[in-house]
Amino acid sequence: MHHANHYYGHSHVLARYCGLDDTDPPRLHGYLQHGWNIGDGLAPDHEYVPGVPSFLWSERTRRRAWSLGRRQLYVVGSPFAYLLTMEPISPSEKREGTIWYPFHGWEGQHVVGDHDGLMAEIRRTEAGPVTVCLYWQEYRDKRVRQRYERAGFRVICHGYRGGWWKDLDPGFLYRQLGELRKHARVASNRLCSAVFYGALAGCEPAVYGDPMHLEREKSAFGGQERILREWAGLHGPHVDPAPARRIAVDELGADRLLTPPELRRLLGWPMPRSVEDAELTGVLTR
Repeated sequence: MHHANHYYGHSHVLARYCGLDDTDPPRLHGYLQHGWNIGDGLAPDHEYVPGVPSFLWSERTRRRAWSLGRRQLYVVGSPFAYLLTMEPISPSEKREGTIWYPFHGWEGQHVVGDHDGLMAEIRRTEAGPVTVCLYWQEYRDKRVRQRYERAGFRVICHGYRGGWWKDLDPGFLYRQLGELRKHARVASNRLCSAVFYGALAGCEPAVYGDPMHLEREKSAFGGQERILREWAGLHGPHVDPAPARRIAVDELGADRLLTPPELRRLLGWPMPRSVEDAELTGVLTR
């Protein structure tokens, strides 16, 4: 099982949806897309074995992957969209302010940009309280975290995404969903998974500010210019939430979710023990 299938607790969420033990998900027979991107859905820095299936979030991503020569592609929808079906919203839930996701680096590349300028623009734009959610790498860097804290923002981190089968965090998406549902708006300086998650979860999305960049960043599949061109309607300090949500449904495959039996069969997972026992009992009593 590729270690990236565990990122953000994705395999754990899918196991719960399938009625299996979400504390110890079964081996997933293929590669699961772990973040929104404008290419084939898979991380460009990972090596993949030819002939192994890929489980992608959306039909748009599947078509792009096919055009790039990939085969054995299946649209399953995003784990976050499955989580929403299992965690219904509370009627008494109140939303306030904005949750803001600054563009972040990763273990191999750090982000470069003007955090002070970005904070000033956030202050000029957002009318209510602001929660800044940093990626674990920036959150652990006190120099970055304390700059946002000194600016008066509430600063949080959803947790560590996990890696190489260690430090797994099955609660990552649950914490993210909980925070999104506390806020009226979701924003970032680059279009990303979090913005789509927020739009799907009922937030008004926004993408504005200095997009920053990664050290030695390469513009794969058209890069930031293509994102600005193709998803222009999602950029700006104030975005119409209705069409934004429709786009989020499409990009996250929220309209393409499978039933638990369908998903189990596609991922190569067993039936829940309760179902297996029931079917066995039926065979023995016939």
